[in-house]
Amino acid sequence: MKPLPTADLQGQVAIVTGSTQGLGTDIARQLLRAGASVTLVGRNRDTGAALAEALGERCRFAACDVERDDDIDACIAATLAAFGRLDILVNNACVYDDQGLLSDRAQWLKTLNVNLVSAAIFVQKAAPHMTGGGTVINIGSTGGKFGAAGRALYPASKAGLLQLTRNLAVSLAPAAIRVISVSPAWTWSPSVASLSGGDVAVADRIGATFHPLGRVGRGEEIGQVVAFLCSQGASWITGVDIPVDGGFSILGPDQGLSPRTWFERLRDQ
Repeated sequence: MKPLPTADLQGQVAIVTGSTQGLGTDIARQLLRAGASVTLVGRNRDTGAALAEALGERCRFAACDVERDDDIDACIAATLAAFGRLDILVNNACVYDDQGLLSDRAQWLKTLNVNLVSAAIFVQKAAPHMTGGGTVINIGSTGGKFGAAGRALYPASKAGLLQLTRNLAVSLAPAAIRVISVSPAWTWSPSVASLSGGDVAVADRIGATFHPLGRVGRGEEIGQVVAFLCSQGASWITGVDIPVDGGFSILGPDQGLSPRTWFERLRDQ
């Protein structure tokens, strides 16, 4: 892909949860590219430290389990100590353990705790330090908007995150903190790479069925939108979901094809 334009985030400081791999890393890269300083958040110290070093002097790593309030406090404190301020929080950390109706209570509580409750607590603890205003980006999903057989936990948690975004936007508006969700559809990531055998062309070919733009997304495309939403160019946007999904959410179960097309396909079989 050609290099994408960047937003201007010079002087801003961001925390990105779940950012030691996949989409979280892509988002962190784009924030750095736009001029922000970034704290990477994850549980694997070796991976996180190595990645932070590779990404340069404006990047730090904070080992943090988002289910632990003490870890969240320590992460925010480390960010303030390193960079002196906090302007952006990206709630990206999530788990995918989902067996639908077969999921037990422990699985439900784990998923909701990581994907939803921890995001709320991170905002609660970070917001008082955004003294000049700031931006919270919650990473949602098309999965939180539509039904899917065999799944329940992940979609429910993402649906909750979309509603949380609206509530927090109203609550934090007086402090000049904007809260926005970004909902990707299928995006090239470790999970999609695993399903496709590491072949992005295969992922694009399958994804073309469900995405009018004819492929799966790329992490840097999601990251570019996050960077824009954190910039002054988006200063009049809050409390909404931004679908970055290649058109996924405009299709119905007919995949955007007319009844005539489906009947013609049946006759051609």
